[in-house]
Amino acid sequence: MTAPARGAHVQGTAEWVPLADDRRLYAMVLPGARPDGPTVVFEAGAGAGRSSWALVQSALAPYARAVVYDRSGLGRSAPDPAGRTLTRMADDLGALLDHFGPGPYLLVGHSAGGPLVRLAAARAPRRIAGLVLVDPADEAADVLFAGRFRRMERMALGLGSALAALRLLRPLFRGQLALLPEDARRDMAREGFTPGVLRTQRRQARTYLDELAAWRGTPPGTGDIPVTVISGGLPGDGMDSAVRAAANAAHARRAGQGPKGRHVIAEKSGHYVPLTEPEVVVREIVALLPDAPG
Repeated sequence: MTAPARGAHVQGTAEWVPLADDRRLYAMVLPGARPDGPTVVFEAGAGAGRSSWALVQSALAPYARAVVYDRSGLGRSAPDPAGRTLTRMADDLGALLDHFGPGPYLLVGHSAGGPLVRLAAARAPRRIAGLVLVDPADEAADVLFAGRFRRMERMALGLGSALAALRLLRPLFRGQLALLPEDARRDMAREGFTPGVLRTQRRQARTYLDELAAWRGTPPGTGDIPVTVISGGLPGDGMDSAVRAAANAAHARRAGQGPKGRHVIAEKSGHYVPLTEPEVVVREIVALLPDAPG
């Protein structure tokens, strides 16, 4: 990872992205050494913000401009009064891409962010150079729609809300925080474990799985866009061996559906690959960039 200039943030410079309804999204931009190629845009998981991508984004400086942002209700972006449906979140991502230019874009989505980048790509495929899906939620995984999974999700959100209100949630994530660069760690510690974040997660969860289930019949098409899917190789992070096997089988299927699909296993990671094996994610992003140095 290239060290930032003295006084600079490892994730670049801040930029507010205005939306049509007067909301704003907080983004951070690293210009990169090769501004002529695709811009890499990152979409975080359900309750995560821009800081979760710090290790991956900062390593892309020699290769491409890289943009991270906070969805409404996460990080420094104010909540969205109109709700947090999958469709609404993908609308916001599309508006963010409009803000940063015509593209091309390489979209990278982790966990619940995977379907968001797929939907954004399906809406405007001509400006998408590739997709990297990092341990994504996928409608082909039946386990996501089972009653047991939904009960576990409700319990986790309820417990998380209680711990956030008592300011006891952050200590549970001290191991993940320790992996981040100092400035990104400070940002996540301050912003990532608040009652507001849990409120946003609960709002997302009201409709997310039902919307994703509807894709089982009519998924958003990505055509001939190159798609790389990275799976965690280990159980843990709330996924037992059976859930991990089901998730990875769905990932393999997703990668196999396109003409330029690739399925990669992050052998040393569970669900949080961007933190535990960022080099795997960086390698697969760089592989999709045209004329990237070897």
